[in-house]
Amino acid sequence: MSLLDQRVAETLSCHGVLAQTVPGFQPRQGQTDMAMAVSRTVQDGGQLVVEAGTGTGKTYAYLVPVLLSGQRALVSTATKALQDQLFSRDIPRLVEVLGLPIRVALLKGRGNYLCLHRMEQARHSPESAQAGAQKALAKIETWAQSTRSGDMAELTGLDERSSLWPLVTSTRDNCLGSTCPRFRACHVNLARKEAMAADVVVINHHLFFADMAVRESGVAELLPTVRVTVFDEAHQLNEIGVNFLGQQLSTVQLHELVGDVLATGLQLARGLVDWQALSAGLEKAARDWRLAAGQHRGSVRLRWTGQHPEGVAPDEWSGALQAVSSALVDLQNGLDLVSELAPDFQRLSERTRELMQRAALFTETPNPDGVRWAEVSAQLRLIESPLDIAQAFSALTRSASVTPQPEAEAESPADADSLAALMAGDPRHAASHPASAVPAPAGPGPGVGQRAWIFTSATLGDEPSLRWFTEPCGLSSAEVMQVNSPFDYAQQAALYVPPHLPRPGDPGHAHQVAALVLEALAILGGRTLVLTTTLNAMRSIGEQLQAQCEGGLEVLVQGQSPKRRLMERFREGGGRGDAQGRRGCVLVASASFWEGFDVPGDALQLVVIDKLPFPPPGDPLFEARSQRITQQGKSAFADHALPEAAVSLKQGAGRLIRSETDRGILVVCDNRLSTMSYGRRLVRGLPAMRRLEDHAGFLDTLRQLTTDASHPSV
Repeated sequence: MSLLDQRVAETLSCHGVLAQTVPGFQPRQGQTDMAMAVSRTVQDGGQLVVEAGTGTGKTYAYLVPVLLSGQRALVSTATKALQDQLFSRDIPRLVEVLGLPIRVALLKGRGNYLCLHRMEQARHSPESAQAGAQKALAKIETWAQSTRSGDMAELTGLDERSSLWPLVTSTRDNCLGSTCPRFRACHVNLARKEAMAADVVVINHHLFFADMAVRESGVAELLPTVRVTVFDEAHQLNEIGVNFLGQQLSTVQLHELVGDVLATGLQLARGLVDWQALSAGLEKAARDWRLAAGQHRGSVRLRWTGQHPEGVAPDEWSGALQAVSSALVDLQNGLDLVSELAPDFQRLSERTRELMQRAALFTETPNPDGVRWAEVSAQLRLIESPLDIAQAFSALTRSASVTPQPEAEAESPADADSLAALMAGDPRHAASHPASAVPAPAGPGPGVGQRAWIFTSATLGDEPSLRWFTEPCGLSSAEVMQVNSPFDYAQQAALYVPPHLPRPGDPGHAHQVAALVLEALAILGGRTLVLTTTLNAMRSIGEQLQAQCEGGLEVLVQGQSPKRRLMERFREGGGRGDAQGRRGCVLVASASFWEGFDVPGDALQLVVIDKLPFPPPGDPLFEARSQRITQQGKSAFADHALPEAAVSLKQGAGRLIRSETDRGILVVCDNRLSTMSYGRRLVRGLPAMRRLEDHAGFLDTLRQLTTDASHPSV
């Protein structure tokens, strides 16, 4: 056993420093097993994939060996909540307890930083003339004189949804890079220095794929200097990567370009070019192009296997897209006349050329090795992407060389360009915890040519090989490991599949689901999360509950308030009532609430899922993947649709039990789970909960949850 293995095992033992100093820490065999596997991978290099059940303590299981190894590391997460938790709580606590001289940085995207150059231009924009805008801008300008980080989160009273936000922050599209007159004072640039000087950098998957894309042109800096890379919440890697690595063209991009051209042109080159006419021409072309996609209810995805999307008028579509290209050409010609006046015009010219190239791409036949579709809502977005990230990602993880870390003070125009690409994506920033003057970590770690890649999540598949995750990510040579949850699900949780409900395709299904929830709420008094597979079902069930709930119960519905506020209010409800006389909460939600929503304790004791979460059959990406699987001689249902549903179902079910003392019931309102042969496979993918066979047993178990204050076994 190596020195690192010994220190990891000792740290996580019942006599270790964590058990002695961290409140609530309990040694768990699964956590230790995972940590030892991570330790071996950190030392030997290679790829490790770990599915760690809820409650395993996977965060410490990978952080302890990574931190003790002393190797430069990158930790990537899918959600901002976990990213902030790692940087603000978990890593600082371990660094202090373990006594390690480690500097840690949190890397956010440029959208969270004040852009000094754009702030100076903001007063000339049309949006600044709106009521209250001048006062808000004055507040930003005052704050700009004192802030060190430039993190917009320091500002109170300014929401990301404010129309002023994009006026004083930059994007990858409008950043001027090293040509910016405020380049040296740039907050994004300073944040990058913090990250490049750190030992451990916490980012998110979006930023990782931004860096990965730029590496193909040889300018990225961060990843080549990292020897250990950890992906937490790794189950989202493929979908995030596919969306990021593809090509897109949207009316949003066109309208943003219109606004920036008009504001910059009128400020810096008024009278030299007819900016109003050029902007109006592109704006009209974008509007007509959206209309050519047709009228649709909500957001839809249109298949696209030929020259144009299905369901559009070919001549109208082609003419509208050609009009967009022509308007971009006219705009480009206008920008060429003034390109030498300011770097702003040079960047606008580059953006225009990029959009012209994308418009040309979407006039050609789709790439047979990928998938193309049109996403139509209030806006229009064209996407062409690979079916998965296997090819690009496997090449990256097989890369063995590690570039020495550059000096933090080194700066050049190329640094800014790589930063602009690296920081594109969801809002993130960089800051650092100071290193402590204590003994060095245990070593040795991987040398040059021995990179370590660790992937972990609570849900990575529905069978031991975890092929659902490893195949689309190109991790065919990875070591695979499953660590079971320490929770006693047979005692803590029950599964109920109502036999009396109609099939999900029945028009009355949503109504019957709402009726069952109302019956449960009459007993439980809140503490209920309803997860739906479609927005239509969410709205239908939510409206019925809001109309019929009595006794002070508060019905929260996704979309009616910001997500964070819904989560906070639900946790506050707790089922016991509050000063306003509300007895508790029920939350009806879809999409993002299926995962990452953590409510330990008795604030949540009933999770209701409206139907099995199979992928929508009309989705172009799902259909293209299914077609490829069929061509390989496999079953599109058994090898694609079913594993997708199993993972999603496991994620939704995972909202119920979050600690050793939690008790609750999972209700799946889809009798296919009981009547179809594939239902057994889906049930096997769930934690081993006790089964409730009839409605009377379900109601009795609900009553037991409410009447026994000690929360005995359900």
